[in-house]
Amino acid sequence: MFLLLISCFSVILLSKSLSSKTHQRIVHCKWRLFPPLFQKCKLGISSFIQITPLKKMKTKLGSSENQKEDHNTSLSLLDLPELTLECILDRLSPAGLCAMAGVCSSFRDRCTSDHLWGKHMEQKWGKVIGDSAYREWQWHIASKMKPRNLMDRSNQKSFIGSVSKICPFLCRFSFKPRAENCGNQLKKSDLPVDSIMARYLALETGEFWFPAQVYNRENGHAGFMLSCYDAKLSYDSKTDTFQARYSPHGRRTTEENISWDRLRAPPVDTCSYDLHISDSLVDLKPGDHIEIQWRKTKEFPYGWWYGVVGHMESCDGNENHCRCQYTDTVMLEFKQYPASSRWQKTAINRKDHREVGNEADGFYGGIRKLYKEEEISMWKRLWPNQVLE
Repeated sequence: MFLLLISCFSVILLSKSLSSKTHQRIVHCKWRLFPPLFQKCKLGISSFIQITPLKKMKTKLGSSENQKEDHNTSLSLLDLPELTLECILDRLSPAGLCAMAGVCSSFRDRCTSDHLWGKHMEQKWGKVIGDSAYREWQWHIASKMKPRNLMDRSNQKSFIGSVSKICPFLCRFSFKPRAENCGNQLKKSDLPVDSIMARYLALETGEFWFPAQVYNRENGHAGFMLSCYDAKLSYDSKTDTFQARYSPHGRRTTEENISWDRLRAPPVDTCSYDLHISDSLVDLKPGDHIEIQWRKTKEFPYGWWYGVVGHMESCDGNENHCRCQYTDTVMLEFKQYPASSRWQKTAINRKDHREVGNEADGFYGGIRKLYKEEEISMWKRLWPNQVLE
């Protein structure tokens, strides 16, 4: 009887020990599978690659009944609460979203959504992509006879090629869908050519030439200092710079290695060959910062040139006696040129301003008054080190 009691007590202790170890193993597995839950959803791309494909995890339990129950238990990212999963995907980079889109159909639908890509588009391209670029994109996709099927196996090679340009290390991994690990059969699906993801990839790979404006064109040529001209631009992800194509009358000019800080989206929706209709002439007063259209001849496109509103020659500049704001004539000054230069000053009519000028001095067009300090600071940053001749 005594030996029987000792045997039962030993079995109970052994059972508790096994249960404790099993619990620790399960907790350890959960920690390895779901680090985001314990690190405020900060999940890197490498973590996703390590757990992809999503395989069923098994733990050795102390009884045959628990083994059978755990055999049918599957742990995957798709089992996470909707809000948690959305938090994880929202923190991924564009390359991370591309990687996850190749895992299975469920992640493909989530990771190609406009909701996720809109944030990345705004963060990287928001300052250089304007309404004109969006219209150009619509024409670009309309010209494609057959939309590119990014997830189709037949087009998978081209998809990997595009993605590898924005994240070269991804090409080392296979994008072949693992349907058996996702629990369902991966279906072929087109990525809409008008989606934000498609637009982002086209910009990132340099496939899409978009319209924007370039400060101090042609590598800061003296003849274009403190100006901003329309151009078609293509991005080079290897150098993080742009190539520009300008379209002046006579010959096409190109420029390479243009940095981000020399670009902007067109501030007004006016074609470079059209006169901008000014809406702030009545408000102009000495000291205001402006941009004005100017072109060498009427066959050339306009560029935007920086200047300030000055005082009339009859005014001594005294604020207490200055009446320049109430005259019909507005004096514009371009102080990057010396006082003796014919380019230093020009006068326009406040009430009936149209294009004015001649073949010798060029033609002055519409005027924009600058209200934002950001725009004014940009022009001041570009100010030449010496007075132009």
